[in-house]
Amino acid sequence: MQVEEKNTSSAGNVPVPVSEKDTREILDIYEKLRTADAKLVGPDGKTDLLPNNVYSFLCRLLAELKAGNSITILQNKAELTTVEASKLLGMSRQYLVGLLSKNEIPFHMVGTHRRLYARDVLAYKVRRDTYRRKTLDDLARQEYDEGVYDPVPDDFNPRP
Repeated sequence: MQVEEKNTSSAGNVPVPVSEKDTREILDIYEKLRTADAKLVGPDGKTDLLPNNVYSFLCRLLAELKAGNSITILQNKAELTTVEASKLLGMSRQYLVGLLSKNEIPFHMVGTHRRLYARDVLAYKVRRDTYRRKTLDDLARQEYDEGVYDPVPDDFNPRP
């Protein structure tokens, strides 16, 4: 096994030989790391084993955060107000109330206030987004079949 070491001289990368013993030790450590159970270590030194699905979830969560994406964690049974649900769906509260009156999304009353379960709001969002995507795909396919999309001439220059 050879390891390339970064060298800032003009000679470039220089391979560094690794002994057979070191190679076996590296492979052994790698195998132990790969098959070991994930552990959560608290500030007091107490360790807890993490189930594989929790470990996978945390890895995905950290990858999303590292990529600069925001994360929202909601319980399925979390109750949302109409304001919270409308923000989650990216629509006005009045439009959401109209959808509720048409029974598009299930809700229940708490006193005189409407409440929605997060799972119902997210299910509606998936249905809506799937329908929108299918509609746009169908429209693009229909316009393509009708020849609305003309080929761009070879001498086309958008900037004069």
